[in-house]
Amino acid sequence: MDKRIGIVGIVIEDLSCVERVNLVLHEYAELIVGRMGIPYRERGVSVISLIVDGSNDQFSALTGKLGRISGASVKSMVTKN
Repeated sequence: MDKRIGIVGIVIEDLSCVERVNLVLHEYAELIVGRMGIPYRERGVSVISLIVDGSNDQFSALTGKLGRISGASVKSMVTKN
């Protein structure tokens, strides 16, 4: 399995989806190396950044599940090697 390091950015625009986001993150906890969450109260959003280490298939599964949660926007980037 070809493992890569990646970054996942999540913007929570609707705070009612936070529990579903956290459930997905818990499901993929073995991939997460680091996590930082910042509430941006002035804009009414929260931002979560993740450092992850895993295969492309694992990244796709994680970001796919997160991307299907209404109220959350997700972007990711992975290393080439």
